[in-house]
Amino acid sequence: MMYRDLRNRVMVAALIAGAMVTAPFSALGQKASPVAPREEQVRSVVTRAYDVYKSDTSGKNADYIPFLAQVDSSMFGVAVVSTDNKVFTTGEIKYSFSIQSISKVFTLALALEELGPDRVFQRVGSEPTGRAFNSPIAVVDMPSHTANPLVNAGAIATTSLISGANADEKWNKILAFYSKAAGEKLSLIDEVYKSEAATNDGNKALSYLLKKYERIYADPFESVDIYTKQCSVGVNVEQLARMGATLANNGVNPVTGERVIKAENIPYILSAMMMAGLYDGSGGWAWKVGLPAKSGVGGGIVAVMPGKGAIAVFSPRLDDAGNSVKAQKVIEYVSKNLDYNLFTPGSVGLK
Repeated sequence: MMYRDLRNRVMVAALIAGAMVTAPFSALGQKASPVAPREEQVRSVVTRAYDVYKSDTSGKNADYIPFLAQVDSSMFGVAVVSTDNKVFTTGEIKYSFSIQSISKVFTLALALEELGPDRVFQRVGSEPTGRAFNSPIAVVDMPSHTANPLVNAGAIATTSLISGANADEKWNKILAFYSKAAGEKLSLIDEVYKSEAATNDGNKALSYLLKKYERIYADPFESVDIYTKQCSVGVNVEQLARMGATLANNGVNPVTGERVIKAENIPYILSAMMMAGLYDGSGGWAWKVGLPAKSGVGGGIVAVMPGKGAIAVFSPRLDDAGNSVKAQKVIEYVSKNLDYNLFTPGSVGLK
C-alpha cells in the first residue's frame, strides 16, 4: 500500500513537471502558447523588420486633424507583448500618440461586457461597408445603417450603448476600461481632443443620420463628444501592444493578471478586427497578413496573434486608406517570418 501511494505521488509530480516544461507560466500565471516562437526568434525578426523599414518615407501624416499634421513623421516604434508577458521594444517607445480608431475595438469590448454579443450585434451589426470609414452613404444604404463597430457610424452607435447617468460617467468608464486593458492609467491628450472637436462636423452628421434610423441609443452630439474623447486617448507602443495582448490572452491582461474581457467575447472582437480593422485596406490585409488588427490615423496599428501575443507599431505616415505605411510593412514581415498568419498551417505548429 505504501509503495502504491508513493508511486502515485511520483507520477503526479512527473505530470506536473512535464506540464510546466511544455506550457510555461509566468509569475502571474499566464500560459505561453506551445506553438509560439521562442523569445529570441521574435527579437531577431522584429529587429530585422525595424532595420529594413526604418528609412521608408512613404505616405504622409493625417492632415484633416490639425494636431496630427504636426506630429514628427520620422518617429517609429515597435513593441511586442506575449501572453506570458515577454516584452520586446525598439525605436520610439515613450511617445504617447492618440489611439484614434483603435479605440473602437475596446469600446466594442466594453459594450459586449455590458450587453452581451447578441444585443450588440442586434443594435450595431458587423458587416463590411465597402465604402470609406466615414461614409454617410453607407449609413443610408446599408440595412443595418450602422454597418459594424469599427467604422465611424457603427463606432458612434457603440459608444452610445455604454451605460452611465451622464456623459462624464460614461467617459470615465470608457477611459478606466482602456486603462485596465493597457495595465496602467491612460489619459486624454487634450490638444488632440480640442483639435478633433473643432473639426468633427462629419461625425455629428453621421450621428443625426443614425438618429433618423433609430440606430443611436443616447443623445447624438453627446455620443459624438464621448467618441471624440476616446479617439484622443494617448498610448505609447508598449501600452498598445499590452492592450492587444490582453485580447490575445483570452481577455486577461498578461502583465497584471486581471481579467478585463470575458473569454466568450474575444472571438466577436477579433472577427470584427479581421473584417474591418484597416478601413478600405482590410481585405488586402487579410490576404497578406492574416491577423486581426486595427489601425488609427494617429499612426498606430495593433495586430493580435491569438494565444501568442500582440505587436504594435507606431509611425505617423499613412497610406490613402488611412493606415500607417511602416506599421503595415513591419507587421506583414513579422507575420510571415514567425508563422503568425492565422490562415496558414504554421500558425498552429504544422509545417
